[in-house]
Amino acid sequence: MKIAFCDDDVAVLNELSVLIDRYRVSHNRDIVYTAFHSPLELLAGIEKGARFDVLFLDVIMPGENGIETAKEIRKYDDTVKIIFLTSSAEFAVQSYAVGAYFYQLKPIWEESFFRLMESVVLECKKEKQCSLIVRCKTGIARIELDRLEYCEVLGRTVVFHLENGKVLERIGSLDELCSQLEQYDNFLRPHRSYLVNMEYIQTMSYKSILMDSLAEIPIPRGKYSEIKDKYLEYAFNKRQVLLS
Repeated sequence: MKIAFCDDDVAVLNELSVLIDRYRVSHNRDIVYTAFHSPLELLAGIEKGARFDVLFLDVIMPGENGIETAKEIRKYDDTVKIIFLTSSAEFAVQSYAVGAYFYQLKPIWEESFFRLMESVVLECKKEKQCSLIVRCKTGIARIELDRLEYCEVLGRTVVFHLENGKVLERIGSLDELCSQLEQYDNFLRPHRSYLVNMEYIQTMSYKSILMDSLAEIPIPRGKYSEIKDKYLEYAFNKRQVLLS
């Protein structure tokens, strides 16, 4: 697990380093961490490709404050858990507008820090088990699998369609993606160019599958019965009601 600290106060960085070392030993966690003394130093690292699971970010710093820094970070990475550090609750509302995980008031006590770390570590584990990390054209994105409606391949580009209408693209093959998701029984490949999440199937005919978003996924000639049977088996295993 990769963690970063960013604070212009060296004493706070040292305190965080001591706390994370104690937590790492007492909870037997595999953690590495990096300290940054300014927002510019942190942003330069992220622009060069540095990625973290958790970021402890001071709100009040010279030059650019933590809220503005977080806005810049979100252009590159919308998956990192940002925990703001501050001695005032003044910026609490703004912090959640940039997808903050938590707003930690200073001083930081060991007991509360350990509770916070346990919470964020478990959340990261949970997300990694049920999500994909995608290096797409807009940066690094975490896709929660239960929000992925369907995928299609266009040339050498895999297009991810999410249930909220958001679309992400990355260079790659659908074969590679299918192998990554084969352990999940809710994904079906009805066509060589498409992979669908069966939770979002609305209707199915001999020619196509209609998704909840009204996207139509073609069914190759002669494949309807096979695809229908796979879908019905999935629905049966999920104990969904079927009327015939």
